[in-house]
Amino acid sequence: MFPRPPPLSCDTFVALPPAAPGGRVVFGKNSDRPADEVQEVVHFPAAAHPPGAALQCTYISVEQVERTHAVVLSRPSWLWGAEMGANEHGVCIGNEAVWGREEVCDGEALLGMDLVRLGLERADTAEKALSVIVDLLEKYGQGGNCMESTMVFTYHNSFLIADRKEAWVLETSGKYWAAEKVEGGVRNISNQLSITTKIDREHPELKEYAKSNGWWDGEKEFDFAATYSYVNTARMTTSGGRYCEGYKLLNKHKGSITSEIMMEILRDKESGINMEGGFMTTGSMVSVLPQQPNLPCIHFFTGTPDPARSVFKPFIFVPGVTQLLKTTSPTFGHDDPVKKQPRFQSKPDRRHELYKKHESAAVVMETNKDKGKEMLKEIQELEKQKISQMESILQNGCLDTKQVVNLFSQCVEEELKIYG
Repeated sequence: MFPRPPPLSCDTFVALPPAAPGGRVVFGKNSDRPADEVQEVVHFPAAAHPPGAALQCTYISVEQVERTHAVVLSRPSWLWGAEMGANEHGVCIGNEAVWGREEVCDGEALLGMDLVRLGLERADTAEKALSVIVDLLEKYGQGGNCMESTMVFTYHNSFLIADRKEAWVLETSGKYWAAEKVEGGVRNISNQLSITTKIDREHPELKEYAKSNGWWDGEKEFDFAATYSYVNTARMTTSGGRYCEGYKLLNKHKGSITSEIMMEILRDKESGINMEGGFMTTGSMVSVLPQQPNLPCIHFFTGTPDPARSVFKPFIFVPGVTQLLKTTSPTFGHDDPVKKQPRFQSKPDRRHELYKKHESAAVVMETNKDKGKEMLKEIQELEKQKISQMESILQNGCLDTKQVVNLFSQCVEEELKIYG
C-alpha cells in the first residue's frame, strides 16, 4: 500500500470563450495554506539584468535572464516565489500540490511557487511559460519545505497557465511531466494529477520511465494520472472532493462565467473550495483577460484570508504603478529565519497592514453579529463598485492611466476605512 497524501491546499480554475461570455478568459485561484500564514500582494516592475547574473530564489540560486516582465503576485510572505499571479502580458499562473508514485525530493531545489514566479517573469504567453517551467524543472529540479516550519511538508506541483488566447494544464512528477491544452471551455485543477489520455506535450522519457518502473505495460493507452498517481481516473469527476466539486461548479455556470461568478465559486464553503480549519484559504485571485489586445487585463486579489469576507481588489498593469505598501509584509534581511541554517527556528510577525486590520475585523464579524453584518455589507458594496468600474473600462475601452496607477492601493485604503 502507498501512503495517501493529505488532502490539502488549493483549487485553480479557468473558463475560455464561449464558457466565459464577451470574448474573455476568466482565471481564478484559491491559495489554501496553513491558517496562520500571511499572504501578501506585491508588484515587481519589468527589469534588465546583467549577463550571467545569479537569481536567489527561496532556497537555491538560478541563472537570471537579461530581461524580466512586470508581475503582480500573491504569495506566502516568507518565500521568493508565489502561489499565483499575473504578468504585464496577461499571463496568469496558479499551482497546486500533487503527490504520486514518484518520491518527493527532500533536498532543497526550486519550489513550485518559485516556478510560478519564474514562468511569469520570463514568458509573454501561456505556452512559453510552460516551456520556461519545464526547462527549469529539468535543470534544477523541484523540492524543499513548502511551509515556514521545522515540520517538513513537500510535494510535486501542477500548474494552470492562461493568457488572453488559451490555457494549459501542466502536471509534474519529479522531473517528469505532461501538459494538456485546455479545450471545451472550462478546466480546473486541485490536489491530484488530472491529465489522463489527452497529452499535448510531455517529457521525452515520460512513458519509458513509467514502463521501466512497471507502472505501464506499454500496451494499453497511456493515461498519465492513472500511471503516475493512485487515482482512479474513471471516478475523478464523479467522486467526492474539491476537484469534483469545482468541476461541477464550472459546468453549472458554463456559458455565463464572469469575474463575479468566479469569485462566487472561490467563496463556496460547502464544496470545500473555500477552505476552513488548520489549512484555510489565505488568499484568492480572479483575472479577466480580454481577447481583444487593446483592452487591459484586470487582476483581482484579496490579500487576506477567507474570500467570503474579503474584498477582491482590482489591479491593472500601467507604467508607474503605485507601490503596494499596505499589502506588503515586513522584511528581515539576513536575519530572516528562513535564510539562516538551520532554517525555521523562529517565526517573525509577517503581517502587513491590511492583514492586521482584516484580522481584527474578522473577530468583530464573529463576536458582534450586528456590527459584523454591517461591515460585511460595506465590503461587499465596495467590491461591487470596483467590479462595475472595471466592467465600464472593458466595455468602453477607456483607460485613465493616471487613475489606474493607484487603483489597487486606493481600494485597499477604502477597505481599511471600513475596518476602522
